[in-house]
Parts: sequence; C-alpha cells; structure tokens
Amino acid sequence: MAMTLRLDQADQDALRERAAAEGISMQDAARKAIRDYLSKSEHRARVSTATERILDVHADAIERLGK
Repeated sequence: MAMTLRLDQADQDALRERAAAEGISMQDAARKAIRDYLSKSEHRARVSTATERILDVHADAIERLGK
C-alpha cells in the first residue's frame, strides 16, 4: 500500500541528514522510525497491562506497605 508522508522542511532536512548518516534512503529511515514507534508503543501497553495485573493481585500487600 502506498502512502504519502508530508513533512515540514525542518523534519525533511533532519530525516535526510539522519538517513545519509546511516547510509540508507529516507524511505528506509522513515520505515525504521515507524517500526521503532510501534514496537515501543506495544511494549508500553504490555508493561501497563502487567502493572495493572500486579497491582490488582497484590493490592492488599501494597496497601499494607503504604501505611
């Protein structure tokens, strides 16, 4: 699926410089950034779910420790 990515001049310049420094195309750099973003978002969601589960399971102990 094709997609057009519109960037302001500063972002386009930064992307061009970063891609050149890594020896990759701007398109590959954008793809990498998207994958990194998605991976970090998924990780944050898993950590949040695990935290909620732990807080729920150990609510009594956490309450006692807080006093």
